[in-house]
Amino acid sequence: MNKPVKTILAAWLIAGTLDISSAIINFLITSKSSLLGLFQYIASGVFGSSAFNGGLSMALAGLVFHYFIALSWTVIYFFLYPHLKFLKFNKIISGFGYGIFIWIIMNKVVLKLSKVPRINFSLLHDVLGVLYLMFCIGLPVSIIISNYYSKIDYNSK
Repeated sequence: MNKPVKTILAAWLIAGTLDISSAIINFLITSKSSLLGLFQYIASGVFGSSAFNGGLSMALAGLVFHYFIALSWTVIYFFLYPHLKFLKFNKIISGFGYGIFIWIIMNKVVLKLSKVPRINFSLLHDVLGVLYLMFCIGLPVSIIISNYYSKIDYNSK
């Protein structure tokens, strides 16, 4: 397996696992329903409210969708990194900025176009969502991918 693929896979699995772990912890603290409901909620983005009656199969679909979305954001960052100079400025700031960007796109575009049930506005929910994406997706993706590119000699290409 070549180095770019290993880098993408490492960043994806770490970020996706951190993100779903934070969602599970948050869900267990704030919800009274079973953990299957969290993953069914993710699946409802595609399947609508029927996902909540789909049992384990819908929960597994939600888990697959979660990791697919995390992979998509990882691949996007990997391919944008060499072309956007501001991503090279500081990997911590870039990671936090990327997490904020992901939250905006997911909440203001993707979720609005999906079939998930609408949740009433909650400032706390939104702030926590931004923080989770900053620390669990943006930061690890930025650090891993910037470390990969820092070892490449652009002048030799």
